[in-house]
Amino acid sequence: MVATAYDVAKIRQDFPILDQIVNGKPLCYLDNAASTQRPSVVIDSLTDYYRNHHSNVHRGVHTLSQRATDMFDASRRRIQTFLGAEHESEIIFTKGSTEAINLVAHSWGRSNLKPGDQILLTQMEHHANIVPWQVVAQETGAEIIVAPIDDSGALILEEYEKLLTERVKLCGVVHVSNSLGTVNPIKWITDKAHKVGAKVLVDGAQATAHVELDMMELGVDFYTLASHKIYGPTGLGALYGRRELLEAMPPYQTGGGMIRSVTFEKTTYADLPEKFEPGTPNIADAIGLKIALDYLSEIGVKRAAEHEHHLTNRAMAQLGEIEGVNLYGTCPDKAGIVSFTMDCAHPHDIGQILDSEGVAIRAGHHCCQPLMKRFGIPATARASFALYNTDEEVDALVRGIQKVKEVFE
Repeated sequence: MVATAYDVAKIRQDFPILDQIVNGKPLCYLDNAASTQRPSVVIDSLTDYYRNHHSNVHRGVHTLSQRATDMFDASRRRIQTFLGAEHESEIIFTKGSTEAINLVAHSWGRSNLKPGDQILLTQMEHHANIVPWQVVAQETGAEIIVAPIDDSGALILEEYEKLLTERVKLCGVVHVSNSLGTVNPIKWITDKAHKVGAKVLVDGAQATAHVELDMMELGVDFYTLASHKIYGPTGLGALYGRRELLEAMPPYQTGGGMIRSVTFEKTTYADLPEKFEPGTPNIADAIGLKIALDYLSEIGVKRAAEHEHHLTNRAMAQLGEIEGVNLYGTCPDKAGIVSFTMDCAHPHDIGQILDSEGVAIRAGHHCCQPLMKRFGIPATARASFALYNTDEEVDALVRGIQKVKEVFE
């Protein structure tokens, strides 16, 4: 079969929100690392579910409940295949990647960490992969240690390996940095960690839309995803965990749906995955996530990533030629994120002027204050690309930066 050309114009037709005018200019949406947009098939799936299929799942014997249950369970199986997990029961629905990390920290961490143990993080971690471990470390007496990065935003592997001793019980690492775009060598980290008996949790929130994944090949112990960063609905995510680890972990939250039996004297818990899913789940958005994964898979994660890589290189090259623009995250192995500052303007001013030109970017510390401190800056402006962005939008970003220079210089 001959591969078809990547038709970004056709893809854009699937995203109705992109066809609008903002401040008198065509919308140029370059804030995809914060949240991607949704294709019509995902939007329509939510309406269809509520219009035709809605009922609570797993406990009803009537037709609507059974139908909703089948649709909901199909989403879990779709996530399993998308991630390359071995067992369907290894997929736990959560509110997002943040809750997935908290689940591991508070369930596995509280049960396994003790005084003298170490949790190895990196300088590029999102707050969601720092703060839960701080809380658990304070409760258990464990210690957080931090692996450094170099000036290009790459993890310094020699230093990482030096820190990875038998005292380290958990390595928490982001797969793709939300601030820099750096793609970390997860297989290398996992192999090294397992040799000293450490478990590995990967924050995959930024990676799932841009990197082909196979949990069996990577060998990680835990992996998180966020629906809204992969063309799906907000308020939903998932945790992948190796089955033997999840089975040994106590429930993170309790309530209905995650029990086998309850008396006032004793409760016994359900098997995986229900053990970690109390209460009525986010049924509609789980179904929407399945449709989003189907949509992305039909285009191809690899093909989309190649397109985004082209846009990233174009943006880095053009911005790098503008005097007074400073780029952050310049290592070769990176995903579709371009972070920068300007000598003449604060990132928030950059964002506001770009918005007046119809260009949507993110400005701030991106929930990565330790990373900002590493580079000695308070914030960056960040443009981030998705499968529907175009060369023309990169050029619009660059024209907007030139306008910033005109305003402040």
